Amino acid sequence: METKSAVGVLGALAHEGRLGVFRLLVQAGGEGLAAGEIARRLEVLPNTLSASLNVLAHAGLVSSRRDGRSIIYTANYGAMRELLAFLMEDCCAGAPEICAPLAALAGQGCAAEAASA
Repeated sequence: METKSAVGVLGALAHEGRLGVFRLLVQAGGEGLAAGEIARRLEVLPNTLSASLNVLAHAGLVSSRRDGRSIIYTANYGAMRELLAFLMEDCCAGAPEICAPLAALAGQGCAAEAASA
């Protein structure tokens, strides 16, 4: 990921509402959530949610698909991995005592989920 792209992705996440939407979609997994369900869970107005989803989609952080009358949104895990890799690319001049705990934290959520599956 290039710096300009990283700035765009970080800018999309630099808002409490958009960050909340993205985190909810990350938690939802590959099945995603319908827009109405996202609005209900986060207690946001549909037009506010729509604006947030547009910003996140423009940054490449979410994707959508139609399922009947609903639009299902999912997190783009590839974009999230790219951002995390970019942020840790030159981690602490290679100091393992600093980088290892960060790498372990990055793998915790998915590792725990995979172990329970």
